[in-house]
Amino acid sequence: MEKYLNLIKKAYSGYWNYLKHEVQFPSDWDNYFYGLIIISLLVWGLEILFPWRKNQSIFRKDFWLDTFYMFFNFFLLNLIILIALSNTAAQILNDILKLFGLTLSNFQLFDVNQLPAWLGLLVFFLVSDFVQWNTHRLLHRVPWLWNFHKVHHSVKEMGFAAHLRYHWMEPIVYKSLLYIPLAIIGNYSSKDVAFVYFFSIVIGHLNHANLGWDYGVLKYIFNNPKMHIWHHAKALPKHLKYGMNYGLTFSFWDYIFKTNYMPHNGKDIELGFEGDENFPKDFFKQEMYPAGTKPSKN
Repeated sequence: MEKYLNLIKKAYSGYWNYLKHEVQFPSDWDNYFYGLIIISLLVWGLEILFPWRKNQSIFRKDFWLDTFYMFFNFFLLNLIILIALSNTAAQILNDILKLFGLTLSNFQLFDVNQLPAWLGLLVFFLVSDFVQWNTHRLLHRVPWLWNFHKVHHSVKEMGFAAHLRYHWMEPIVYKSLLYIPLAIIGNYSSKDVAFVYFFSIVIGHLNHANLGWDYGVLKYIFNNPKMHIWHHAKALPKHLKYGMNYGLTFSFWDYIFKTNYMPHNGKDIELGFEGDENFPKDFFKQEMYPAGTKPSKN
């Protein structure tokens, strides 16, 4: 137990030092703090210049709530929960495997470092996005997970910052299900992870932005604002009663598994979920909502 407590303590201090360095020394290209700010300002600028819903205010409904969520979930949540939890969980898993004389390397299918750099990065991107696509489906299909995911779907007016409005439990689910699939295909450099992360943030911000783009033929590869707004539709079709358009970065998973749905231009559809008029409106009540609510179907 002392080993795990020391690991948690080290994780907290290490991440705190890292976060201070990110804020104080913005020279590195993979600086997540300033990277998020720059991406957010650029996408917000596109919203202002090319608004799809022209009657939507620049400071739309819940703009500041979503901005707080964005920084809390991207940085402070890591400091409070995720870094220590993920490091400790990884150590516990390794210790359990050791009892059977095993390590994660025994389950490794191949080492991406033996592949050309571009191919290794592509494999990493595809595997992580596919696992997250399936995890996203689970958030909609499993009632107790859906209660957490309601925080994200409580958005009533789409804008770039809505991308990172989510309950703190969601990244725990995502990271837990993603850990082993990535571990069995090898290790990745921090630069590779940063590239994929930044690209995902750009696509995610654009998906939620007040933009009427679908990227033309590229809509079959990348998720886009016109496709993703239907994911947030309050009214769901009968044949997709749990939801549709689950893609995070890539859209082709939905086309492959027949969960794509874009019946018409969705510019003015109502967003949310059934019963959202009773959903809490402030951060703390939204974070506490699942604890006091019985699981419900989508």
